[in-house]
Amino acid sequence: MKILLVYPEYPDTFWSFKYALKFISKQASLPPLGLLTVAALLPPEWEKKLVDMTINSLKDIDIKWADYIFISAMNIQRESVNRVIHRAKRWGARIVAGGPLFTSEYKDYKELVDHLILQEAEITLPHFIEDLKKGCPKPIYIADQDQWAEINKSPIPLWELINLENYASMCIQYSRGCPFNCDFCDVTLLFGHKMRVKSKEQILAELESLYLKKWRGGVFFVDDNFIGNKKELKEEVLPAIISWMKKRNYPFSFTTQVSINLSDDEELMRLMVKAGFGSVFVGIETPNEESLAECNKLQNKNRDLIACVKKIQQSGLVVNGGFIMGFDHDTPAIFERIIEFIQKSGVVSAMVGLLNAPRGTKLYQRLVKENRLLKEASGNNTDFSINFIPKMNYKALITGYKKVLKTIYSPDYYYQRIKTLLAEIKPLPKHKFQFRFYYLSGFLKSVWLLGIIGRERVHYWRLFFWSLFNRPQLLPMAITYAVYGFHFRKIIKSH
Repeated sequence: MKILLVYPEYPDTFWSFKYALKFISKQASLPPLGLLTVAALLPPEWEKKLVDMTINSLKDIDIKWADYIFISAMNIQRESVNRVIHRAKRWGARIVAGGPLFTSEYKDYKELVDHLILQEAEITLPHFIEDLKKGCPKPIYIADQDQWAEINKSPIPLWELINLENYASMCIQYSRGCPFNCDFCDVTLLFGHKMRVKSKEQILAELESLYLKKWRGGVFFVDDNFIGNKKELKEEVLPAIISWMKKRNYPFSFTTQVSINLSDDEELMRLMVKAGFGSVFVGIETPNEESLAECNKLQNKNRDLIACVKKIQQSGLVVNGGFIMGFDHDTPAIFERIIEFIQKSGVVSAMVGLLNAPRGTKLYQRLVKENRLLKEASGNNTDFSINFIPKMNYKALITGYKKVLKTIYSPDYYYQRIKTLLAEIKPLPKHKFQFRFYYLSGFLKSVWLLGIIGRERVHYWRLFFWSLFNRPQLLPMAITYAVYGFHFRKIIKSH
């Protein structure tokens, strides 16, 4: 068998970091981990090629070469997916599709795709392979209800299918699932509530595989909630990573996604920092308690959220935050409250999006019953679209949302937040910083684009010298966030 694995184009978004990547001459933020894992699940004797359309265009010669084209995608890649399917069909290629988009919207693709491999590939893909060998593959493969993969048997991703140097960071997965029940989120729909984790031996083997491929730099743990099983992390996984990192002279720096209750566990924060974690993404969503109750974000309720953020940052972990507007309980006062929260907390990378309802979520089901659903969610939280009729006046919501983005990413507000963060965060131990050549080239580009020809040059140099004299060890972080700001402003402007 000749298998072409295709990862469709990812549009320019807040998290694409398209404009920031140019500073360090990288082409994409992250490799397609799902497809690389699927490739490792396929028979080893099959020939495999991978086309990441974020980096390379899909060529007709590749389509004609393949016996089957495997496509995996998220909702935000829907437009590119449709174009890939159309091209493949034009050449008579047979298509196998899976991943979050196809799992949640498989009814839309039953007539377009030859074989749908839904839910987790560890469960459904082996049945397809077996049927293919027998010559009788079925159109659709779905796991039984409440059947979840044993991810402690998942293979190491097939890294040899990509050029690691094209990417700003690598990624691995430790767990699937989330113990919480936010009504706008489809994570539990895709992966369930029960936390399933890999063993420490698996995690070390995956880190070692990247190390042997000569990767040095960032590694993103893609878990939707990395701390969903705190006991296992504290007793097994983090101590093992700490030991491995020390033996390898700290080749990686880590980032991941967590819930706000990380701030309740000082030991866990200490172990994460010691293991090499430098930042975490936290779904803060809103400072409005009524809106938190509305969306069932109970883990964020009855807290001083700013104090929680600062506690995490003072432990040495930068907090990147997610915020949402458009809840039924939001009033026009929410816009100033969000701006004030972001400024006071020092959350530099604040992804502020409009509420949308992905298909199948509790929010989606409620809006259908209330006859308020307008269309499918785009998957892009920062594209000025909302897929339902909001309680707040629509025009007021969009106008207020644009005002929030324009304000928090204006140089005055943005650079002030960087200073707030740098003044409060605990620096990582010196031995954990590994110099890369592209850091120097990125810095020189920042001097030219931001410090000389950029409109924010006064802010840039003020930050540069403030950092140099007050927190010199954090100067690389200051420059990095200045570059991120350049990207964020470009994205906002493009919309």
